[in-house]
Amino acid sequence: MLKELTEKVLNLFKKGTPKREIIVNAESLETRVAVVENGRVEEFLVEHPGEERLVGSIYKGRIQNLEHDLQAAFVDIGLKKNAFLHYWDMFPDDDIRLDDDDESPSRPSRRKRVSNEDIAKRFPPGAEIVVQVTKGSIGSKGPRVTANLSLPGRYLVMMPGTHLRGVSRKIGDAAERQRLKKILDRMPLPDDAGLIVRTVGSSANQRSFVRDLRNLMESWNVLQTNIKTLGTPSCVYQEPDLIERIVRDWLTEEIDCVTIDSLEAYNRIREVAARISRRAKNVIRHYDGSLSIFEHYGVERQLEETFRRKVYLKSGGYLIFDETEALIAIDVNTGRHRSKGSQEEAILEVNLEAIEEVARHLRLRNIGGLIVLDLIDMKSRKHQNAVYKAMKLALKRDRARTNVLAISELGLMEMTRQRQEESLLSQMYSDCPYCRGRGLVKSPLALSVDIQRKIAMLMRKGTQERRDVSLQVIVAPSVLERLRKEDEAILVDLQRRYAGYLTFKSELYRHPESFCIADAETGKILYSVGESKTVS
Repeated sequence: MLKELTEKVLNLFKKGTPKREIIVNAESLETRVAVVENGRVEEFLVEHPGEERLVGSIYKGRIQNLEHDLQAAFVDIGLKKNAFLHYWDMFPDDDIRLDDDDESPSRPSRRKRVSNEDIAKRFPPGAEIVVQVTKGSIGSKGPRVTANLSLPGRYLVMMPGTHLRGVSRKIGDAAERQRLKKILDRMPLPDDAGLIVRTVGSSANQRSFVRDLRNLMESWNVLQTNIKTLGTPSCVYQEPDLIERIVRDWLTEEIDCVTIDSLEAYNRIREVAARISRRAKNVIRHYDGSLSIFEHYGVERQLEETFRRKVYLKSGGYLIFDETEALIAIDVNTGRHRSKGSQEEAILEVNLEAIEEVARHLRLRNIGGLIVLDLIDMKSRKHQNAVYKAMKLALKRDRARTNVLAISELGLMEMTRQRQEESLLSQMYSDCPYCRGRGLVKSPLALSVDIQRKIAMLMRKGTQERRDVSLQVIVAPSVLERLRKEDEAILVDLQRRYAGYLTFKSELYRHPESFCIADAETGKILYSVGESKTVS
């Protein structure tokens, strides 16, 4: 049985050699990039050229204040909110990049602790410091920064302020690691900079490394000049835009072609790719069809489905995604799934399919932070282990760091995913003006109850003041329908009990939760919900 489960998990991810394409839609207000495998969108990136690129950029800042309780400093880097700098990120470390060569954030647990006195002596308020943004502003929080600088190239990462020369731990082949270390030893570097071979550098020749180091040295010289000449605070190194990062980080041997719809961006990306190799330049294609490039390749339709709360699986099951401030909750449901085997087998099949789709959506939506996956309950421990292994396998292709725990007794799988900026859902969507982000509006029944309470309150007040009460109630059409049909007898009884008179009016464009009650004779608003006026 265990052997069969293992084969099922492995077969789930065995799809042969896929055709991988990068589709680029470059417009004046937005640049979109989709990585497509066999026609299916697997990665999605968005950037707005008018917005400053924070993550990866380097700033010359000034220490504003030290918070010993938080073990952190707040640094003015010229943005609206001060940047957050952990004490352990204020000193360069020679051994923090070997795991994370493709992404700059480091792991605090491996750092040496520093005392508050050392920090106050080295970095008093007002002192200048050069930092790099590792996480953009999210919600009400400012960006997070580190003094461990890194300049990523195509195959190498240069780290000013360290002396490390190493190979990414993600390159596991011993012979290849030895070859790369010999190449590193022969490369000229300034005394105050380290160098690491990125994962993509595996199998690259020495000429490629020399060319990449030359480009990094140019960036390093510009950085040094800017640090010396620019004032504080200021940006001394700007992370390249999405077009250039495609070539630097995404254009590997596995990519068959890159298709782009902007002629200007096409010429620029070919120029950047030519610095890497002739092969990289030759896979760039220009698209000039009548349809938009995303529609032509079927990407637009897939993206529309991607950001829905409810995502259907091929088997008939479905996923529910809910983003909260604290965590991301994902619910797995069997839906219309039918299996020829037992109920336990059917549940396993849906959970395995869900795992693959969840891993894909984490990348597509750029979801980060704490994630809780509510799987369909499995009684068999073997089935639980199979699903857990499937998730670990599916997350291997994720560029962001992830940590996943085994399925708990409650049937929950908990995991974390590296978060550098807000999710794409937060970037591309704003709260609905109707429901104000709740995703729900009050039902006609609930509103009818509220309206009847207010009517009774105003009529009682009129009775106590010994005057006739004549009210006009203005509501949305859906609420008026409820009042006329289901609640007519109750409203007639209200008129009889308080010797009042009621009239009703609907306004087509009134918010469903908004209503107001006015004096029918004078038109004076006596009570209003959803408008600025209140009870007189």
